[in-house]
Amino acid sequence: MRIFRLELKRVLKSRLTWILLVLALLLSVLLAWLPTTYCYSNYTDEAGNEVNLTGLASIAYEKERQADASGIVTPERVREAVEIYQACLTSYGVTESYDLPEGVYEKEILPIAPLLHGVKEAFADPDTGMAPTIMEIDPAQIDDYYSVCEARIASLMAMEQPDSPAVQRKAVEMYRRVEKPFAVYPGMSSTILDYQNIMGFLVLLFCVVIAAPVFSADYQSGADDILRCTRNGRARLGIAKVLTALFVSAAAFVICAVVHILVVNSLFGWECTKTSIQMLYSIVTLTDMNIGELQHLFAVAGLLSVLASVSFTLFLSSRSKTTVASLASGLVFCIAPVVLSMTVPGALSTWLCSILPASGTSIQASILYAITDFKFLSLGGLALWTPYAMIGACIIEIPLFVFLAVRSYCRHTVN
Repeated sequence: MRIFRLELKRVLKSRLTWILLVLALLLSVLLAWLPTTYCYSNYTDEAGNEVNLTGLASIAYEKERQADASGIVTPERVREAVEIYQACLTSYGVTESYDLPEGVYEKEILPIAPLLHGVKEAFADPDTGMAPTIMEIDPAQIDDYYSVCEARIASLMAMEQPDSPAVQRKAVEMYRRVEKPFAVYPGMSSTILDYQNIMGFLVLLFCVVIAAPVFSADYQSGADDILRCTRNGRARLGIAKVLTALFVSAAAFVICAVVHILVVNSLFGWECTKTSIQMLYSIVTLTDMNIGELQHLFAVAGLLSVLASVSFTLFLSSRSKTTVASLASGLVFCIAPVVLSMTVPGALSTWLCSILPASGTSIQASILYAITDFKFLSLGGLALWTPYAMIGACIIEIPLFVFLAVRSYCRHTVN
C-alpha cells in the first residue's frame, strides 16, 4: 500500500496529469451543454409576431407544447395522433407536413409529434424496407401497433441477416422481451448521447496519455535500472504502477461521466430519462431500456473500455523503450476502431470492433451505437449481440493485459 501511495503521489505531481484531468472535467461540462445550442423553435404569437427561440427557451417551449403527448404510448394514443395528422394535412390539401402553411405545424402537429415517432418505420414494406408516408397508413391497423412492430423486426432481420437464421431468431426473441407499451417524455434527442460518447472518447485519450509513460519513461531515463534493484522493485513496483494508472483513469472517467449526466439531465429535464429508447432511436431497438438506463449502461461500459485500453497501453509501455513509442502505439489503438469501422468490410469489421479495447467508447463503433444497432457476431449456430461481446471482451482484457504488463516489466532487461 505504501508503494501504491508513493506511486500515486508521483503521478499526481505531474503537471501534464493535472492539465489533462482538469481539461477532461471542463469538456464533460461543455459537451453536456453544447446540445442545447442546437435547439431551435419558432412560432407566431397572438399579435402575429414571429418569435424565435433557441437553447433552453426552445427546450422549455417544445416541452410545454408536447406536454399532452407525455406518458405511455398506447396504440389508442398513436392511432389518435395519426388521425389528427391525416385530418390536418387533408384539410390543407397537402401530403407532407413541410408543405403546410406557416405556423400550422407548430400549432397542430408539434403537440402530437412524439407519438408519431416510429409509425412509418413500423409499417415499412417487409420485402423492400421502404416506409410509407403517414397519410398512406390505415389508422385501423394501429390497433395492433406492437404486433406490427414485432413483425417489422422479423422482416428487418430477414433482410439484414438472410444467411443467419440464428441471428434472426435471437433478435426476434430479444424484442419480444422488451416491455411494451413504450413511454415518451419529450425534451431530449439522441444528440445528448452522441455527446456523452464524445466525452467518453476524449477521456479515454487523456487516460492513455497519462498511462503511456508509466514504464517507458523510467526505461528511457535509466531510473528503472536503479528501481528494480531495490527490495520492492520488479513485481511489487510493477503492480503498484499498474494499479495507480488504473485508479487515476477510473476516477477521472467516473467523475466526468457523473458530472456530464447530472448537467445534461438538469438542462433537459430528469423526467425525459424515462423515455423508452425505442421512442428516441428505432422503434424496433432490441433492448428493454429507457434513456436514463442507457446513460448509466454506457457510463459503465465506457469505464470498462477505458480500463481495458489503459491496461493495454500499460502493456505497450512495458514493452517500449521510449515514451514516444508507447504513447504513439497507445493512441493508434485508440483510434483503430474508428478507422476499421470505415475501411474494413462486413463481418470482419464487426468482429474487430467488438474485441478491441477502445471500441466501447469509439466515435464510430462504440457500445452506444451497438446497442441501437442490429449487429450480431455469428459463429455457427450461435448469435451474440455485439454489445455483449464488447463488454465481455473488456472484462477479459483488463486482467489479461494487467498480468502481461507486470510480467513484461519484471522480465525487462537492460541492453
